[in-house]
Amino acid sequence: MTVPNERANMTGRGGEGRSFVRRAPRPRWNVLRGVASLLAAATFLSSCQSILDQTYQADIKPSSTPQIVEQVQKNDPRAQMGAREHPRIVASYGGEYHDAKTERLVARITGALTAVSENPNQSYRITILNSPAINAFALPGGYLYVTRGLLALANDASEVAAVLSHEMAHVTANHGIERQKREEAEVIASRVVAEVLSSDLAGKQALARGKLRLAAFSRQQELQADVIGVRMLGEAGYDPYAAARFLDSMAAYARFSSVDPDTDQSLDFLSSHPNAPQRVELARQHARAFGQEGTVGDRGRDYYLTGIDGLLYGDSPEEGYVRNQTFMHAGLGIRFDVPEGFRIDNKVEAVLATGPDESAIRFDGVQAPDDASLMNYLTSGWVAGLLPETVRETTVNGMPAATARASAERWEFDVTVVRVDKQIFRFLTAVPKGNTTLESTANTLRASFRRMTPQEISQIKPLRVRVVTVGASDTITTLAARMMGTERKLDLFKLINALPAGAVVSPGQRVKIISE
Repeated sequence: MTVPNERANMTGRGGEGRSFVRRAPRPRWNVLRGVASLLAAATFLSSCQSILDQTYQADIKPSSTPQIVEQVQKNDPRAQMGAREHPRIVASYGGEYHDAKTERLVARITGALTAVSENPNQSYRITILNSPAINAFALPGGYLYVTRGLLALANDASEVAAVLSHEMAHVTANHGIERQKREEAEVIASRVVAEVLSSDLAGKQALARGKLRLAAFSRQQELQADVIGVRMLGEAGYDPYAAARFLDSMAAYARFSSVDPDTDQSLDFLSSHPNAPQRVELARQHARAFGQEGTVGDRGRDYYLTGIDGLLYGDSPEEGYVRNQTFMHAGLGIRFDVPEGFRIDNKVEAVLATGPDESAIRFDGVQAPDDASLMNYLTSGWVAGLLPETVRETTVNGMPAATARASAERWEFDVTVVRVDKQIFRFLTAVPKGNTTLESTANTLRASFRRMTPQEISQIKPLRVRVVTVGASDTITTLAARMMGTERKLDLFKLINALPAGAVVSPGQRVKIISE
């Protein structure tokens, strides 16, 4: 959830979730559409930039007159296309993630791949996107993107090399040009929307709703990139089986992170890249050209773990933090709890939570004048199906508030708005008609919503990937107990370390945990 931006003055439909940047009043919000979109994903990411045309060597010093991407690619029409879209891509993913150690790691991997690519003279601009989502993609002209979420999930350099070589194959095969010809009208339309809307967040939403079609390829192109990517892996000296291995890891993470494993995973790798058991097996078949699994190629695990130690994990400070059943935002100075059984999903546009029996919660905020009546605000037309006779003024932990009920088709809603300084924060709780939990769920939200104390704000720290060495008395259970930010500690520990059922850890082994 985004901190208010005074420069962003946006108008739009209330149900589309322009959080903490709009000024009241807004046009009508159809509550049914709002509930239907509670599970709609809109995850955004960050980046580093490099040009690499040789393998990485630790003793090479930077040139005093380096070539930069813009100079090398200034006459390349493909690069011009990528350069035009690059700012929009970065904005849609919430900016770039900068960490010198991690950037050097990605540069080392990309450099090794570039030397064996289909076009060794192709230069690349690599961007690490500041998002917990698991994704990577490419634009024409050598623009490569990988999220910090993907880097956190990977367990060695060969797995990241598998992803990057696949994306580099799209570039060298000119897949972006072929796709652009087929989708020119849609791309132009998304660009117009992004330009017309009046804030960065609006552009994020426009691009998210379009699923970043500029970065989507056909199944035939994906399979061609698989073949090229596996070959690059093997020829660069990496474990060629890493592609199949990491596809399995990403699929496992998608199942872990989804309430419904069959639902759309939004802007993640498996939604923009077709995934199937046959594809994994094809990757293994191509890898066998280099030898038997476990006998060929370098995984680069040790230097990779060193490179991601301390990597930001999960929510960024600008979006607030989820800790089990609690949402906290230091920048906004507020916090609240959801009932037991609910799962919080912190999106850029809103905080969403899903619970038992199709119950759901949406939380966001808007800017409003200090003297705006909360009762008038509730009845100003932004909620469809509002029952005027239910509107009530109240207080929530000493803060002015108002509540109301709404009804539409098979849904019942509680709508609560609370004023904190120049912000109006909004809770929408939805349950199917006949469900008796609406009042108790809404009461839990209202009772727990409060300002944070200065001490609480100072104590909030982001979660990070921490690489630890297994001690003599450590077990998977004791290590998992050190995990933070999730109730499923053991499951997440096994997942991020790619530990199969029945696996054990050994003294001296390095593993990842998630902690502050």
